[in-house]
Amino acid sequence: MHNIYNFVSGPLVWIAFIIFIGGSIYRLISMGLLARKKDYAIYEYYSPFYAFRSILHWIIPFGSTNMRNNPIMTTVAFIFHICLLFVPIFLFAHIILIKESWNISWWFISDNIADIMTLVVIASCIFFLIRRRIRNEVNFLTTTSDYVVLAIVAAPFITGFWTYHQMPGHAFMGILHILSGEIMLAAIPFTKLSHMIFFPFTRGYIGSEFGSVRKARDW
Repeated sequence: MHNIYNFVSGPLVWIAFIIFIGGSIYRLISMGLLARKKDYAIYEYYSPFYAFRSILHWIIPFGSTNMRNNPIMTTVAFIFHICLLFVPIFLFAHIILIKESWNISWWFISDNIADIMTLVVIASCIFFLIRRRIRNEVNFLTTTSDYVVLAIVAAPFITGFWTYHQMPGHAFMGILHILSGEIMLAAIPFTKLSHMIFFPFTRGYIGSEFGSVRKARDW
């Protein structure tokens, strides 16, 4: 068990970061070239103003008509994304590990708040799962990969909560927690999780087309 822990918390961490960074750069370059191939004028009419205007409306809760028409989904989605990003970055246990490795640290949230935000992420994943099953228009578009991605996202939070509260088998869960976090990191560039990388570009492209060409709003 100790050897597995050392491997998962050592070399595999670096491998996960290399895949994430290398994969993200590769996807950005390949998608950029593909966009140019599909539309040779894409970068000519790209407008930073209209791109930023569109992005701003889509990162503000209820900033678009679609969000206002789906208030429950909008609320859950925004809270989910905030907790999803906040917990791993500002968790005290994670910052301590970084401090020990590279002697850098930053502000952190209390364990109680981290607990609540972790449960919010888990509950949100359950909500998304149920929504995919019961909403016909969503279920129609759902594939197996969507369930796999949902499991990839939920796993680090479930195992982390389990480990922190030292439930039965917490030592094994601790290893699964590290491993699932690495899987999630490596999966970002190559799954639908890549929307966190591409969002500024895709939204900026749509905003530019609507603003510069169609003279219309896209929110």
